[in-house]
Parts: sequence; structure tokens; C-alpha cells
Amino acid sequence: MPQSGGDNYPQGDPPGSAMAVTAESLYLANLLLIPGIAFAILLAIYFRQGKSLPPLARSHLEQTFSASLWAGVLLVIVNIVILLLGGYDGAYTWMVVIIYFTVCHSTLILIGMLGLAKAMAGKCYRYPLIGRALPEACRRMS
Repeated sequence: MPQSGGDNYPQGDPPGSAMAVTAESLYLANLLLIPGIAFAILLAIYFRQGKSLPPLARSHLEQTFSASLWAGVLLVIVNIVILLLGGYDGAYTWMVVIIYFTVCHSTLILIGMLGLAKAMAGKCYRYPLIGRALPEACRRMS
């Protein structure tokens, strides 16, 4: 009887599940705790190990890397909007910041939490709208 996780794996967890959880955790840490540092670690893992990982880990790593890039692009866009509306001392600065955090940042966190839950369950997950296509092996697993 498996110790935990899927019934198809004798040790309980599918191959790559630990790295999948790590990738999702780094994504959330980038958004919430240590921005930049967590992204640098995620970037290093992506370029050093990305191609050699099992499909589950590669899927989560690609999703978190792509979503982190989107988060960065959105942050740059918000800063440009603030500058165009009068700079950081402008009247609309706080409105833009509050809308960004309420809509964009919280959405990125929620999809990261869903990704983490899927990684902990040993399942592939594609982030809605901003995610990359799943590898063929993940599509067969579903």
C-alpha cells in the first residue's frame, strides 16, 4: 500500500513531485516574501535543470517561470501607468496601486496557490491565461 499520494507509484509520490512543490513555493515566495531572490533561484533551477526534470516537475517549473515573467511585466506596466498619470506624487497613484494589488497581484497569488495544491497532489496544472502548454506526458497523465 502506498504511503501517500497516487496509487500508481510504489513510493507514494510521482517522480518530480518534490521539485514541483519547490517551484510553486518559490513562485509564491517571489510574490509574497522575498521578491527577486526567489525569482533568481527559480531562474537558476529553470536554466540548470529544466530540461532534465520529470514531466510533472518540468510542467510546474515552466508554469511558475512563465507566471513570474508575467508578474514582472504587469509590475512594469503599472509603473509606466503611474508615471504617465503624473508620477508617484500624482493624484492617481494610489488608485492604480490599489487596483493592481486587488486585481492582478491577488489573482497571481490565487493561481499560485492552486498550482501548489496541484503539485502537492502530484498532478500537472496549467495556469489559466498566462500558463504554457502542458508537456505531452502531463496530458497523458490527466
